Amino acid sequence: MKSTIALNRRKFMGGIAALAGYCTLAPQFDLPAQQVRPRRRSGPPMMEGADYENSIKLCFNENSFGPPPSVMQAMTQAFKYAGRYAYPDGGLVPALAALHGVSPDNILLGAGSSEILELAANTLLGGHKKVLGVEPTFSTVYEYAAGIEADSIRLPLGEEYRTDIPAVIRAAKENRKDIGFVYLCNPNNPTGLIVTKQEIKQLLDGLPEGIPVLIDEAYHHFVEDPQYATSTPYVAEGRPVIIARTFSKIAALAGMRIGYAVAPEPFIEKMGVRSGGMHVNALAKWGAAASLKDVEGQNQVRSKIIATRKKTTAELESLGFKSLPSEANFFMVALKRPVIAVIREFARKGILVGRPFPPMMEHMRVSVGTDDDMARFLAAFKQIVV
Repeated sequence: MKSTIALNRRKFMGGIAALAGYCTLAPQFDLPAQQVRPRRRSGPPMMEGADYENSIKLCFNENSFGPPPSVMQAMTQAFKYAGRYAYPDGGLVPALAALHGVSPDNILLGAGSSEILELAANTLLGGHKKVLGVEPTFSTVYEYAAGIEADSIRLPLGEEYRTDIPAVIRAAKENRKDIGFVYLCNPNNPTGLIVTKQEIKQLLDGLPEGIPVLIDEAYHHFVEDPQYATSTPYVAEGRPVIIARTFSKIAALAGMRIGYAVAPEPFIEKMGVRSGGMHVNALAKWGAAASLKDVEGQNQVRSKIIATRKKTTAELESLGFKSLPSEANFFMVALKRPVIAVIREFARKGILVGRPFPPMMEHMRVSVGTDDDMARFLAAFKQIVV
């Protein structure tokens, strides 16, 4: 269901073949989106058959520190609304609007940012339109496109695994009649690399008029690079930009499923017809509202995660294994060998790391956990890889 431009076919197909072989041996991992239609599950695929409670979970880019006391208290108090359809939401939408300098009409809540991506796909990919993006990235958008029988155009990452913005602009111009929207994950998942603020402007100015851009800023809070900036100000300018944000990462509310979109009102209205935030529960809304107020708590966990990421990648480099320069709460380390067998060896030791990301089949994505988590990871890495 997809078109791929200028991709090294031999390298990519080799990665797919290796991944297919791995999936045959370990069915808890999914084939890439281009080979299978998305299916519903009761839980994440990498958890199937795992000893969840006793495993070190470095696979889903979660916040291992968990919600702070202020958020837990707010959610506990919100239990009194559990029996009601209509209830106050803790002032979440007005708070988000104030945070981003927009109107509440520019905000749409979703059950995690994943629902925002799904709503965007359902809204913008009608009439045989296609989503244009890079690969590898957070492929959920492509899976949603496949689920509604829409196509995707996926470009390979450029030099040093960065998003090639001129290539994206060229592809959009060459396929302008077919493009429903452009998708960017910034910082990108799984690489952790950013698209700079200058490149974002280059993209928005260079695209054919009227093509929307969906920018997934799930890892925005962990960026230190001054060349990065959130793209939310473009919404206030009226540009065709949809920003997806989540409380799963910095606020540690992954299991509560709450995210939101910041977008021009026409996009919010069209996407809201399909949801309107009705999929978000009362506890999640109150927890998210409390997390916005706990700025000190967010800054503390952000500092811990960044420091632990730097410490871990520095130790890996001292062992001779370089990581991509991540600006997220995860990193990708180059293993110098196929990743699939390594993932399985970590699982045998009770450590769950990221799935394979074709065609980067010798890189392993690792979420940043607590100090104890990363100490166990490093000890296992020395046994398995070094």
